[in-house]
Amino acid sequence: DTRARLGYTAPIGSTDEDRVRHLTVALPPQHAARLFDAQQAGAGDRRLQEITAEALREVYFQDGGRRAGSLEEVRFTDIEHLEFDL
Repeated sequence: DTRARLGYTAPIGSTDEDRVRHLTVALPPQHAARLFDAQQAGAGDRRLQEITAEALREVYFQDGGRRAGSLEEVRFTDIEHLEFDL
């Protein structure tokens, strides 16, 4: 569950203007594992944000490959709330 500023960049230079979104999504095990592994390895907040943005790109924006397949980058900033549950 997160409330943060999210936006994305598409390949032809188009962008979806960043906006604050409140999302509650289930991350597939491989994304959760990447986050836990990075955290255990001592990754900083910036790296953990990058991993979370990559997961949200696939799960939320691309819906597991069913849409928006050409997104290049998802921005995940101005985090107001971020919570993970198992």
